Amino acid sequence: MGEATRRAVLKGGLTVTAVSALGFATARSAAASTTPTIHSTAEWNARPPSGAIVVENHKPTYIVVHHTVDPGNNTDYSLAHALQISRDIQNFHMDTRGWIDTGQQFTNSRGGFVTEGRHRSLEILRGGTQHVQGANVADHNSECLGIENEGLYSTVDVPVALWDSLVQLIAYIAHQYGITPEFIKGHRDFNSTECCGQVLYNRLPELRKAVGQQLGLSVARLDAPEWPLLKPGDTGPRVRTAQGFLRAAGFGVPTDGVFGKATADAVSSLAAEHGLSRDSCTAARASDESAYLGSDVWPLIVPADRSTAAWRTELAR
Repeated sequence: MGEATRRAVLKGGLTVTAVSALGFATARSAAASTTPTIHSTAEWNARPPSGAIVVENHKPTYIVVHHTVDPGNNTDYSLAHALQISRDIQNFHMDTRGWIDTGQQFTNSRGGFVTEGRHRSLEILRGGTQHVQGANVADHNSECLGIENEGLYSTVDVPVALWDSLVQLIAYIAHQYGITPEFIKGHRDFNSTECCGQVLYNRLPELRKAVGQQLGLSVARLDAPEWPLLKPGDTGPRVRTAQGFLRAAGFGVPTDGVFGKATADAVSSLAAEHGLSRDSCTAARASDESAYLGSDVWPLIVPADRSTAAWRTELAR
């Protein structure tokens, strides 16, 4: 294991029993035997990109899980449908978002079919040394590789076929880039968004464990707390804490523990003031996320008397 990777593992608080130079080599060999089928942009008749595809001359740090929201939780599990949603997503990203191509690097259908999203993502992944820059995690696209999972998973679980293909795809990506399972994240770990849905997000610890098993890695760790996501309508001590921080930052909000209009307006204003993206994911199509208070807003309001890790731990209680 390289020194940079070793430092990252130690920083993540891992108890590593198999991540070593020999262990990772064994894991990479094991994962190579389970290379998933990934349907290329040519196979789903993708439009050509409207601009140059940026290839970062480094590996991604994180593998990020999304949900598409639209299309929703339909029951067409066919390959033909998987190819069609890839075209639909590209059209939305290019024609509505104004992006040069599909935002995510890969798409996973409810039937368990995986397609290449942004052009060249499959080619570069197979090389294992570079990274196609996407447009799916605002302010972090140079370090994140994104996977859109067809459906809306705020209140329902993913189909078994989608789960199984997601595990296999992430294991392959992790194998190619030497990424250990603690670097599998949800979109909400970077931006204030519902994505990848509360139900799927709650299963990320299970996903990390399953990917580790696919890789042949025995990695024991407690999942480090992430910033909580607060939404308009929420109530409770976390909301009251956030309101106190907002008041200290100069916003005239109550401290009643109710995420009402005044609190929502303050969060929206703060996000706009700092240029935070409020529509970096298709999750924003399901509901207005402009006032969500999550991973990119908390660091702007928590006092400087503690580290961000300490504040995440405190807020997770």
